[in-house]
Parts: sequence; C-alpha cells; structure tokens
Amino acid sequence: MAFKLNHLPSRTEKPREKGMTLVLDKGLSVRQVEDFCESCSNYIDIVKLGWGTSYVTQNLEDKLAVYSNANIPVYFGGTLFEAYVLRDQLDAYMELLDRFNIEHAEVSNGTIWLSDQRKIEIIQRMSKHFTILSEIGSKNPNDIIPPYKWVKMIERELDAGSWKIICEARESGTVGVFRPNGEVRSGLIDEIADQVPVENLIFEAPQKEQQVWFIRKFGSNVNLGNVQPSEVIPAETLRLGLRSDTLFDFYSLDDEDMNQLYADQENGKSEDK
Repeated sequence: MAFKLNHLPSRTEKPREKGMTLVLDKGLSVRQVEDFCESCSNYIDIVKLGWGTSYVTQNLEDKLAVYSNANIPVYFGGTLFEAYVLRDQLDAYMELLDRFNIEHAEVSNGTIWLSDQRKIEIIQRMSKHFTILSEIGSKNPNDIIPPYKWVKMIERELDAGSWKIICEARESGTVGVFRPNGEVRSGLIDEIADQVPVENLIFEAPQKEQQVWFIRKFGSNVNLGNVQPSEVIPAETLRLGLRSDTLFDFYSLDDEDMNQLYADQENGKSEDK
C-alpha cells in the first residue's frame, strides 16, 4: 500500500483460497497485459481468457508468458471447453492445455447439453491433471435451475474433484444467480450458502452493484468472478470500504476509540455553538 490507513478490514493474501478476484480477459494485447499486471497484480488471483478468445488471440504464448511472470494463473474459457466436447475432442483439449502449460481448466455445460453424470466423469478425469473450476448455471435466461438442484450439483462436483465452483452469471450479469434485470436471486444464494462453504464458490459478478451485494453479504473476502480488468482496483476498494458504496460497511473502531470519536464530535458541536 502507498500509505497507512487504520481500521480497514483484513484481506487475505495471495495465493489465497478466499477473497479471490477472477478477471475476465476478453482480448487484451500483450502490452495491455503488461500494464495491467504492473498496476494490479497484487489483486488478480486468476485470469480467464473469455469463451473462445484464446483461439483467435494473436501472440497468445507471449501473452501467457506475461501473466506467468507475474505469477497469475490463466485458463481458457468454458465455451472453448464446450466447443471441444461438442466435437468429441476432449483428449485434444487436454493436449492443448498441456501444450500451453495451462494448469487450470473450466468444466461447464452452460450452452451445450451435457448430462450431470458425464460432467462428473469429465471432472474426475481432468482433475487428475488440472485444477478444475466447474461452472454451474445456464447461459439461457429462461433455464431456471431450482435451488435444491444447485446445491446437489455443487456438492457432487466438489466431491468429484473440482477446486472451486463458479456460479454462472455471464459477462452481462443477467443469468444464473441473477435475474434478467441484473438483480441477485437472493433466495438462491441463501440456500446455497446455507449448505455449501462460501469459500468453495466463485460468484460471477460483473456489475458494480452485484459486487457490492456479495461483499456486503459475505464480507471482504468473498470470491468474485468475471471482473473486468478496468474494475479490478475499483473492486478492491469496495472490499476495503474505500468507496462510498461500502464505506460504512467495514469501518470499525473498538469501544475506546468510539467513545473518543463521539467525545470529539460533541466537542466540535459545542465549539460551533
């Protein structure tokens, strides 16, 4: 930190299991990634090269090298995984990850049809070689999964070998754990969090208001996903109560300090009179 400020919430440090910020890279250039890592590397826990952008990214190896030099793991988006599975090329996909030294992999079925059992089998197989983030939730806003099924799928996929479960929201933040207008499905979140440790979950929350909701709900060290590169530092200020949206959520003083604060305020009022 550039300077000291008292009474901030405690943040976990990298490498961390909770309080993670998962960033969505939609096609940054090598030079943009260099600048991005220079300014934000302390707050970036993992980067997803969104959907199938890695296939059309120029200088992909150079770009991955920049992230690697900054000790930031990268993985390819779930849609690319689904594109390979759709073509019955799972082996080729795993070879692709090995070729680029990608250690994390997303297993999802947000667009293609993939039975729950087949998804479990893939997680079991791939988790022997990669750190798996499995995504739950449909990209179709009309496909509503009931809370009990969310919990059941999360538990099964964690048992199968997933490291973290990503709760779907898409880049727009209008599906999965959100309603089409971007509002949080709070009842669903309550049901999930009541039965699954929150540190095992990554909530995709691309919109600021959604990030605020999760931070207020679960605290500074909630895992957030699909954060835009330009929003990494703003999101960190939300976590620390250094933005108006959360300024009073994490500001705390002990009783002695509070008594002194009240006394100072009263003295100030007296002097004004």
